[in-house]
Amino acid sequence: MRRTVLVCCGTGCLASGSIEVAEALQKELAPDVIIHGVEDACFVKKTGCNGFCENGPIVRIMPDDISYYKVRAKDASAIAKSLETNEPVLRLLYRTGGKAVLSQRENPFYSPQIKIALRNIGEIDPADINDYISRGGYTALKQALGMEPQDIIAQVEASGLRGRGGAGFPTGTKWRYAAGYEPTPKYVIANGDEGDPGAFMDRSILEGDPHSVIEGMAICAIAIGSSTGFLYIRDEYSLALANIEKAIQDAEDAGFLGESIIGSSKSLKLSIVRGGGAFVCGESTALMASIEGRVGEPRAKYIRSVQRGIWDLPTVLNNVETFANIPVIIRDGAENFAKLGTEKSKGTKVFALVGKVKRTGLVEIPMGVTLRHLIFDIGGGVIDDMPFKAVQTGGPSGGVIPENMLDLPVDFDTLTEYGAMMGSGGMIVMDSTNCMVEVARYYTAFLADESCGRCTPCREGLRQMLMILTDICEGRGREGDIELLEEIGSTLVDASLCALGKSAPNPVLTTIRYFRSEYEAHIRDKVCEAGVCPELASFAVDPVKCTGCTLCELTCPVGAVSGKQKEIYTIDSKVCITCGACRQACRFDAVVAIPRRR
Repeated sequence: MRRTVLVCCGTGCLASGSIEVAEALQKELAPDVIIHGVEDACFVKKTGCNGFCENGPIVRIMPDDISYYKVRAKDASAIAKSLETNEPVLRLLYRTGGKAVLSQRENPFYSPQIKIALRNIGEIDPADINDYISRGGYTALKQALGMEPQDIIAQVEASGLRGRGGAGFPTGTKWRYAAGYEPTPKYVIANGDEGDPGAFMDRSILEGDPHSVIEGMAICAIAIGSSTGFLYIRDEYSLALANIEKAIQDAEDAGFLGESIIGSSKSLKLSIVRGGGAFVCGESTALMASIEGRVGEPRAKYIRSVQRGIWDLPTVLNNVETFANIPVIIRDGAENFAKLGTEKSKGTKVFALVGKVKRTGLVEIPMGVTLRHLIFDIGGGVIDDMPFKAVQTGGPSGGVIPENMLDLPVDFDTLTEYGAMMGSGGMIVMDSTNCMVEVARYYTAFLADESCGRCTPCREGLRQMLMILTDICEGRGREGDIELLEEIGSTLVDASLCALGKSAPNPVLTTIRYFRSEYEAHIRDKVCEAGVCPELASFAVDPVKCTGCTLCELTCPVGAVSGKQKEIYTIDSKVCITCGACRQACRFDAVVAIPRRR
């Protein structure tokens, strides 16, 4: 039986040497190699992101459905031999609960997932349009060409699909508004800028399945009567840009884009616009201004983009993940998509699960599953079984959710109700070593730097919040600072021009709401109990847990740690700079943070 060897060549695995792995496997499994008497028995295919990023490079053998992790080029010969003997390479299998698992169906990271937007990623060669077509690609586009535009929109409405970029606006409603306005031309835009730190959902789709985005955009163009579209993609996404550029050219050559799509009267010309790295350009009107060649600044939305968008003409802007869902909805029916999720949040959502979690990576789950299921069942819980503290959802403008709310369902409305938000899908897990005041300060610093400065509440409000938070973290906090932060945050929510300013206070307001005692300890007691703020904490060695392994001494950059091997070590608080290197190096949890009282 012909086997396919799938090698993950997403950005994460590329950084770990997956190209070398693929080349080594190609050499070992050259077409003239005979396995079990079948010529050309193996084919090596470079795919997009497999999702389980921390365990890359990942190699998957199909149809055997055997997955290998942390593969190196030197492992190629062992994998080739295993194909001859039908004996898996045990040392490359993933282990859970002390047991090695062969397939992704048995892997607790993959088994609970239901993939729609990520359906092809890790399965196909993103640079091969025929690979996409072989899995039903462009079937939905052919169906859409035989449908009335209003029927396409009705299907999208019936699916309950809401925008996956963060706002959660009903996709079908947006399309219906745009289709109803008379001015032409009309435009279709895919937002692939993805400026959230730690987020890589859209990047992975563009890298691993670019034709799904193109097909979704083409269906949208037919529905609203557009013949021109743009893909606005972050300039740092070099692989995504290369793959989408090739996909556009291949789709044009195959007749799925350009003039007379598949012999019909419909046409669509797609162009790529590179984002300049401005976080604010994730906002729709700022993004459109950037495409027009102007400074990426938002405008007040008294008139929506579906009526007057780019160049003051009707425009539909959806994010990459939203468009990737469209072909499935048209091909398989809206009712199948709507069966998943909750009453108001249908389908699945892709998350980038990162931070202090054991199994990090790209995850697609039905809307409505709990945070606990996502973090502990799929993510495996907190690294080193440290106490869970909070999860930051929705990127830098999102909020934190504490441990007592882990059973909240993950959907648009519930997270917003509790001060967080779905956002585009970034999810950062934090443990007891995270200081929530410093977390708020970090995100506020990022947002203050990324504010376009057009409106006073955002420009000045964020700057003032950052100054107050910095003072608190450095031991200069004063009574009344917490209330002042709440007041400024409330003003930003009410008075800012765009969504960046209106959502920017979320990290501060939610950390105050759920971790107020940490703010009070910083201000009143001048103590950072997490040991993160250098001016308010120091480190010591727990003599009960210390084994004298020497790692703390070896990693200390200033020589503050002293002792002898196999004896208890000590830390000189006068020399210690509170960098935390010793704490991170210790394998026995013997380095602990203690308050530095003033």
